[in-house]
Amino acid sequence: MSVGFVGGVGFSHGVRRQKVTCSATPGNQLREILARPGIQLMPCCFDSLSARLIERAGFNVTFMSGFASAAVHGFPDTGLMSFEEVRRHLQYVTETNNIPVICDADTGYGNPLNVKRTIQGLHAAGAAGIMIEDQISPKRCGHTKVRGVVSFDEAMMRMKAAIDARDAHASDLVIVARTDAARAVSVDEAIKRANEFRKMGAEVSFVDAPDSVEAMQRLCDGIEGWTMCNCLEMGVTPILEPARLEELGYKIAAYPLTLLSSAVKSMEEALDVLQTGDVSKVTPMLKEFADLQEIVGFDDYFREEKLYEVP
Repeated sequence: MSVGFVGGVGFSHGVRRQKVTCSATPGNQLREILARPGIQLMPCCFDSLSARLIERAGFNVTFMSGFASAAVHGFPDTGLMSFEEVRRHLQYVTETNNIPVICDADTGYGNPLNVKRTIQGLHAAGAAGIMIEDQISPKRCGHTKVRGVVSFDEAMMRMKAAIDARDAHASDLVIVARTDAARAVSVDEAIKRANEFRKMGAEVSFVDAPDSVEAMQRLCDGIEGWTMCNCLEMGVTPILEPARLEELGYKIAAYPLTLLSSAVKSMEEALDVLQTGDVSKVTPMLKEFADLQEIVGFDDYFREEKLYEVP
């Protein structure tokens, strides 16, 4: 079990969260995970509880999905959440879980100086990695209606600001460089941008929404370094087995909406049954109450509470 990254006390998994040495920072742990052989499967979280379930299931890393995080606040993924809302949401996730978290920072919430502040703030909130993209603001989910990207030069300046902030204030941070140019312009433009981002210092390349296996292969063949695939079920990109993604050349297989979509489906089914009035049919759909208490942290809380009982 890994040790928590953020100072203070948490109660997940019975592990007291402690400050750790620089070598065990979130970013350095993420970098070590990515350096291992094979593809990394990365279910995406939308809050602290979903992140905890991902960790309990044995996954090494998670990604705080922009789509899913906006959804649990009641918004579509169209740039409606502010920097501070994302920062606060991230801090709850990192303070209560132990695996490294990559945070979706959209376009950086403004001009290059805003991007720098975004990098500093999200790193301080515990992010192991931060993703910055080249969409026109306000952005939207790359698997919905196609939206444009900023010019090549503006994209470079946006990424330069992120990398400058990383180098000055957050040297352990992993920068994930996203481009939506494959849909908005061309696959060749996406490859060009991804490789320039990498030359500048980004460590993971993410080209969103390629629409065929052939396009995915071209991207992996043309982009140097680690690449990430967005495995959005029923989205634009073909859903392939992890072994096939690894054959193509991907290092990370992200599943951005698997947990959110399955949770929504389960809640709708439970509500449909409850609406009938036959409450006896609801219980088989639920976790045991004792299991739910353990998952959210009651058992760990009570154990730690005993340490401070007055004789």
